[in-house]
Amino acid sequence: MTTVDTAVDTAPEAAPPKGAKETKGLTGAKRPGRPSGGAGGAGQRERLIVAALALFARQGILDTTLAAIAREAGVTPAMVHYYFKTRDQLIDVLIDERFVPLRTALGGSFEQHPDDPLAALTELTRRFVEVGQAHPWFAPLWVREVISEGGLLRQRMHERFGHDNQRAAHAAIERWQREGKLNADLEPSLLFQSLLGLTLLPLATAPVWRNAPVPHRIGAEEIARHAVALITRGIRPA
Repeated sequence: MTTVDTAVDTAPEAAPPKGAKETKGLTGAKRPGRPSGGAGGAGQRERLIVAALALFARQGILDTTLAAIAREAGVTPAMVHYYFKTRDQLIDVLIDERFVPLRTALGGSFEQHPDDPLAALTELTRRFVEVGQAHPWFAPLWVREVISEGGLLRQRMHERFGHDNQRAAHAAIERWQREGKLNADLEPSLLFQSLLGLTLLPLATAPVWRNAPVPHRIGAEEIARHAVALITRGIRPA
């Protein structure tokens, strides 16, 4: 990831020859088309990241070029290339600056409730919905690029983070089952897929089912309540 060059030449200027035209300030002038530093440069970079996330979520990473991101953000392709030389570099930035914080926000439920699987799974379910609601790009991008076969983001995140968290969660579920605290008929490897399906999938497909002939007045709270009810009580009457 490149950074905006804010360096300035601090060397003292030589006095102009007698009779020469005053040129003070021209040597340090910004070149035409060069992104500015400071808050303006940070704002331009952020706008490009927002545009990239929107396009990646809408049409996938492989079908999104840097030129398309430039059009979405309303800037020139040169501006995109100034901040992100390649699409791979942009993806790394998105992982570091967007997915790492969200990954942290989604984690910790099992550690905070080591002896209460009901509380741990309920909290994790609600966190999925809260993150999906706060970041509209998250659910469709996750469904398209992380949990789907061949998703580019899935591959990059596995390369970056490995599978230690998944193994730890799998071990905790098996321990709860051995201790009689969790239904022994549950398949540990499918439990997280079930939670994702109950939370992120409805959020990702909301534009489809909300425009159905029979309107669905369902929001994040209803999705969370429905998911928690299914994982805690199943389909039996309360």
